[in-house]
Amino acid sequence: MRVVFLLTVPIVEMCFDPLDVRRLAGLETHFSTASAPDQLATFWKQHASAAEFLVTGWKTPPLTDSMLDDAPNLRAILHAAGSTRHLLPPSVWSRGLRIGSAREALAVGVAESTLGLIIAGLKGFFPASRVAREGGWLIDSNRVHGYEIREMYKSTIGLIGLSKTARHLLKLLKQFEVKVLATDPHVSAEEVEQLGATKVELDELMASSDVVSLHAPALPETRHMLRAPQFKLMRDGAIFVNTARGMIVDEPALAAELRTGRIWALLDVTDPEPPAPDHPFRTLPNVVLLPHIAGAVGSGCKRLGRSVVDQILEFRSGQPMHGEFTAREWAILA
Repeated sequence: MRVVFLLTVPIVEMCFDPLDVRRLAGLETHFSTASAPDQLATFWKQHASAAEFLVTGWKTPPLTDSMLDDAPNLRAILHAAGSTRHLLPPSVWSRGLRIGSAREALAVGVAESTLGLIIAGLKGFFPASRVAREGGWLIDSNRVHGYEIREMYKSTIGLIGLSKTARHLLKLLKQFEVKVLATDPHVSAEEVEQLGATKVELDELMASSDVVSLHAPALPETRHMLRAPQFKLMRDGAIFVNTARGMIVDEPALAAELRTGRIWALLDVTDPEPPAPDHPFRTLPNVVLLPHIAGAVGSGCKRLGRSVVDQILEFRSGQPMHGEFTAREWAILA
């Protein structure tokens, strides 16, 4: 079985631990020597005809029908990252190809980051740190600059979208005494309950949660899904966390609500990225802005490569690939 890694050398080094690559020793593997994406086309031409597995990832150019026509023996495409919407032509499904990604592995890091933001947000780490840096200290241990300092205990966490990230976050939240609400039009109330949450409508979630965490996919139909009416429903002192995508949020509407001082926002993503130098998210005191680091970074990138290697070996042994998805699922994935 021939595995072709349509990846640049820096991406292979970033995402694939040599120990994981060695697990493919019984297969014929081909890695490019390309340092830039525009150098991958020649490499694909050389190896496409015999390729059975195609591994893609960050910086892999979008696949075209012509590229797939050059690979008559191709059986599966495995993406060492999350979103594949930019990468795959719709014809992959009519060609009978099996498609998998490392989105479950990617979700782990995002969920852990989200949990960290939720804990830090409720505890008031960000305003308290500012007070301490400026030479002050807490006089009232329950408030800082009017901000209520809380803990996870008895808090209500609202999850918008039950993505892979949200589902891993639910597993982490089971370690805390919290109430979890969730909304997702594609998941039944029974399944939500099995996951450890209560299904509610979006407006109820916005109005009832101490923390609202966004995990919906970035699709045309979810653009600006959260607008002024939803943000106005949030409780005084509530926290909005976005580790999904900025385009799902009507950012001027969020900024307007933040200017009232009623709520906080902890944002890892914006639309566009980076935001303009004078964007209110950079200056409002009740915003914590991060430069899109909630996902796989540093050592976490190796988790993506391990997931792809696992799936290749699962395929080889006749087992289901844990990251595989169907055409129907692809239609609602980011």
